[in-house]
Amino acid sequence: MIITGGGTGGHLFPGIAVAEEMLRRFPQGRILFVSTDRAIDNKTLATRSFEKKAIACLPLKGKSVWGTLKSVTHLPVSLWQALRIVRAFKPQLVLGVGGYVTGPMVLAARLMGVKTCIHEQNSIPGMANRMLGKIVDQIYISIPGSEDFFPGGKVALTGNPVRTELLQAAAQEKELAAGKVVLVLGGSQGAHRVNGLMVEAFTSGLPGGAVQIRHQTGSSDEAWVRKAYAEAGVTAQVSSFITDMAAAYREADLVVSRAGATTLAELAVLGKPALLIPYPYAADDHQTTNAAFLVRGGAALMFQEQELDGAKLRGEIMGLLHDAPRLQGMATQMKKYARPEAAGAIVERSMELMAAIAGPLVKDGVHV
Repeated sequence: MIITGGGTGGHLFPGIAVAEEMLRRFPQGRILFVSTDRAIDNKTLATRSFEKKAIACLPLKGKSVWGTLKSVTHLPVSLWQALRIVRAFKPQLVLGVGGYVTGPMVLAARLMGVKTCIHEQNSIPGMANRMLGKIVDQIYISIPGSEDFFPGGKVALTGNPVRTELLQAAAQEKELAAGKVVLVLGGSQGAHRVNGLMVEAFTSGLPGGAVQIRHQTGSSDEAWVRKAYAEAGVTAQVSSFITDMAAAYREADLVVSRAGATTLAELAVLGKPALLIPYPYAADDHQTTNAAFLVRGGAALMFQEQELDGAKLRGEIMGLLHDAPRLQGMATQMKKYARPEAAGAIVERSMELMAAIAGPLVKDGVHV
C-alpha cells in the first residue's frame, strides 16, 4: 500500500495512523509513505519504520501568476516521478491523505490501473481532493457535510484517524500538576499571531504558579517566546515542535489552538476542552468551519484572531481554568466527537478495495 500526503502534520498524522493500523493487522505487509522533501515531513516520518520516498512537487493554490505557472510546468516531472514509484513498488492500493503531493501520486496510480482512495480531514475539501474525488474509487471524510463537495455513491464518513500513541494516552489518567496546565498549539509549523497573543496575555504579572504553559511555537518564534516568558517569570516549557504529543495532551487542562482538522480529532479522542483561534487565511476559511462544528456542541470556544488582544485572551483562559464544572462539561462534550475507530474503518474499506483486484487477503495465515 502507498500512502501519500504531506506538507503539514495535519496531513501526515492521519496517514501514519492508517499505516500503523494496517501493519498491526498485517505485520508482513509493506507500506510506502510518499511525501514532500520538506523539513516537517522528514522530521515527522524520521522515527517511523515505514518505507519512505519523496517527490518534487509544488503547490498551485494561493500563488502568484508566475508561481502558478512554475507549478504547472513542474507537474510533468512530478507525475513522471510518481509513475516510477508506482511501477517499482507495485501497490494494491494508493491512499491520498492531503497536500499537493497527493495529486501526482494518485493520478499516477489511476493511470496504471491501481485502486485509489483519498481521505479528507477538513470540513471544506482542498483543491487537490476536490479534483481527485472525481477519479478515485473511494472517498473517506471526517466531518459530516463535506460529502456535498464530492460525487455521490463513493463517500464514507470514517472520522479522522488518530495515531496509536494518542489513543493509548486517552486511556491514561492525567498527571497531577502544581498549577493549571495550558497547552498552546499553532499546528505543526507554529502560528506567529497566536504566539504573540499568548506572550502578551501571560507576561503581565500573573501570580507565580497560577498557570503552567506548554507552548509549541514553530521554529521561527521559539527563541523570543522562551525569552519573553523567562523574563516575566512565567512557568513555561517552550519548543518549536513537540515530539511526544501524547504526554503534552495528557497533562493539559485546556488547549489553545488553531483549528486544523487533525488537531481537533486529537482533542476529541483525548477529551480536551479547547479555545480555538482559526487561521484566517486557510483555504476557504475551512478552520472556522471546522471549529464551528465543536463550538455548536459545547466542546470548545472560538475567537477570530482579530477579536483578541492579550488581555481578552487571558481573561477567557483564566475564566475557564477557574470554572471547573464548565471545563469538565466541555471535556465531556468534546469526547462525544471522538472517533477512535477511524483508522480501522479506513483499513476495513481499503481491504475491500484491495481484495477486489487481488483476491482474499491473508491475516495471520487466515483468509479474510
